[in-house]
Amino acid sequence: MDALGTSMKREQVNKLWDFWGPIAMTLALYTGIRLYVAEARYIPSGSMLPGLQLKDRLIIEKLTYKRRPPRRGEIVVFNSPYSFDNKLNKAGKRSPLKCGLLNFPLIASINGLSDPSCDAYIKRVVAIGGDKVRITNRGQVFLNDTLITESYVSDFCNLDALGRSSCPPLRGNVPKGHVLVLGDNRNNSWDGRFWPGGAFLSEEEIIGRAFWRFWPISRFSSLSL
Repeated sequence: MDALGTSMKREQVNKLWDFWGPIAMTLALYTGIRLYVAEARYIPSGSMLPGLQLKDRLIIEKLTYKRRPPRRGEIVVFNSPYSFDNKLNKAGKRSPLKCGLLNFPLIASINGLSDPSCDAYIKRVVAIGGDKVRITNRGQVFLNDTLITESYVSDFCNLDALGRSSCPPLRGNVPKGHVLVLGDNRNNSWDGRFWPGGAFLSEEEIIGRAFWRFWPISRFSSLSL
């Protein structure tokens, strides 16, 4: 190839890079930050009412739990039980690549493209590894035989005249490396009390800690207790 041909080819490559380079770098930066540092999430249900409202936008950071385990009272986002509960997940381990694509903003907005194993849930840690825990059919939490005060809960499960409830009680010891998560809206939350394969969430399934609400502006605030 002569010098002119080499120069033209180099120019074509440079033009392609000028167009695709910034796009590739933006995607790589977005993916890296989202995977390892922080990401934005929104509240899709009422399971965390009244503290978190539907459509609230939150920042989920992913650095804290690389240094320490979750603590009681923290709000965490974690992988769907349909990805780790062996009684819900019949298809085997979730595909990170598939879930990454389905959760990419442009793709996630397409109706009909969804997989329950790729969803994420948000709940509050109420017990950690080593805790002895008892949950009543009202959704009240006893830790190591002591009823804890939960100022963030205003809607416990309703009891009928016979003291029965649609919310199942729970009793057990939280294994090391696991936590128990519940929704603040105890009367309307699909959490560890209902998972058929077991109530306790492995810390490995936690995506990150919800620490800041950035939208709507009127509720812009930290989520720390």
